[in-house]
Amino acid sequence: MASHGYGRLMPITAGPGPIRAVLWDIDDTIFDYAGADTAGMHAHLLAEGVPAVYGTAELAVARWKEITDHHWARFGAGEVDFLTQRRDRVRDFLEADLDDVEADAWFERHLGHYEAAWSLFPDALPALDALAGSYRHAVLSNSAAMHQERKLRVLGVRDRFETVLCAAELGVSKPAAEAFHAGCAALALEPAEIAYVGDQPEIDARGARDAGLLGIWLDRTGAGRPAPTGVRRITSLAELPALLADTRFGAPSTFG
Repeated sequence: MASHGYGRLMPITAGPGPIRAVLWDIDDTIFDYAGADTAGMHAHLLAEGVPAVYGTAELAVARWKEITDHHWARFGAGEVDFLTQRRDRVRDFLEADLDDVEADAWFERHLGHYEAAWSLFPDALPALDALAGSYRHAVLSNSAAMHQERKLRVLGVRDRFETVLCAAELGVSKPAAEAFHAGCAALALEPAEIAYVGDQPEIDARGARDAGLLGIWLDRTGAGRPAPTGVRRITSLAELPALLADTRFGAPSTFG
């Protein structure tokens, strides 16, 4: 692993102790998952043909997103494993009783188009660079390690993170405190020494807060929705270095 100055720590406190590490979400936080998923599915439908039940590619993509949200929730709740949720997404989308081999083959063809659209958000690398010499970094994702490890390598940022923890291997998903505490254990730090950054206000930020971490909600839409109590809200990763260096962390947030 390349060195990014993990030994130098910021002397700024957050709650009872200094923030020494940042635990990161990946999808729609540093990686533009929604953009890649939309572009990839459009390209896949162009190659495969739009299922007749949907009529247009736009309606098909919208339905794909609904189906994805539903089956990811099942996976997050522990109702199905990672491969089962993926296969069920294909069956529901095509409204077809495919066997596992057929469902996997369709999804693999989709993956080719999806991966061709992979990209980091423009603010991701500058933020990682700005924080590299002051904090340790790790990943906690509600996905599977084999996929997230590969994604980070392809995107050229795997060496920024000491470890990558994922729900499929942990056997527990965010917002459960056990998921966040697994990240703390991997870093050998107390929850109060770690900030968690993610795009979901409840699953990521509130879950982190409830587990004793500093919960930071990355609200890229900037729609003005209030942050959960005790959670810090940012609209760009460009705001993160200043937020972590804010000496006001010792006081409860009354805005956000």
